[in-house]
Amino acid sequence: MTDEPFVQALHENSISELTLNRPKAFNALSEGMLDALQHELDNLPKTTRVVVLAAQGKAFCAGHDLKEMRQHNEQPYFEALFQRCSHLMTTLLTIEQPVIAKVQGLATAAGCQLVATCDLAIAANTATFGVSGIDVGLFCSTPSVALSRNMNRKRAMQMLMTGEFINADLATDWGLINGCVDADALDQSVIDLAAKIKAKSAVAVRTGKQLFYHQLESGITEAYELAGQAMACNMMTHDVAEGIDAFIEKRKPVWQDR
Repeated sequence: MTDEPFVQALHENSISELTLNRPKAFNALSEGMLDALQHELDNLPKTTRVVVLAAQGKAFCAGHDLKEMRQHNEQPYFEALFQRCSHLMTTLLTIEQPVIAKVQGLATAAGCQLVATCDLAIAANTATFGVSGIDVGLFCSTPSVALSRNMNRKRAMQMLMTGEFINADLATDWGLINGCVDADALDQSVIDLAAKIKAKSAVAVRTGKQLFYHQLESGITEAYELAGQAMACNMMTHDVAEGIDAFIEKRKPVWQDR
């Protein structure tokens, strides 16, 4: 055992970087890891504009802690465990800040789900992705929720049914991640992406993220109604008036902080 925290949190320049910190355990989502990450997400500083989810070691996240799971053989335990994990994934979607996964290594099963759930994802070109529960007789049902909402259905099903891993180039092509870069360029690429988001209106980013996921789960008619309402509310904010005036006056807009 170690006194090192499960998750290292660094809050700097309006970016909160949360780093999974169990490299020897491949950053598996043990009960301790789930609780620590949930705690950090629930207690982000009010100044946070972007969240970066990173990891120490060779693996980004190897999914659930199978050794810990084998110590239990009660269905209520597993139901509670997967409910905690699902709550964490839902939190990533519902917090107002965009979340960027910075993937430096292997992401499998619930670790791949973690990548798919983040709003954006940049990976090192050496990273690999898979949902390999099928190899131990366990279909990755909860990861399938995130994969099927990011990727072509048949490609998601291929990963889920075969357990085969894909490389970062293919993950980009299939829509699981936004892109991949050389490993030594990963940190800067994520910083640059976060900076682009931070440069935008906070209220527009916050409104946009909430609406984006809400409309995805709606029929086309309701989706347009929701989008129209969101835009109408957005139009009434200071930042939109400032942004339009700045455009007309050919100057940079000065956004309000919130």
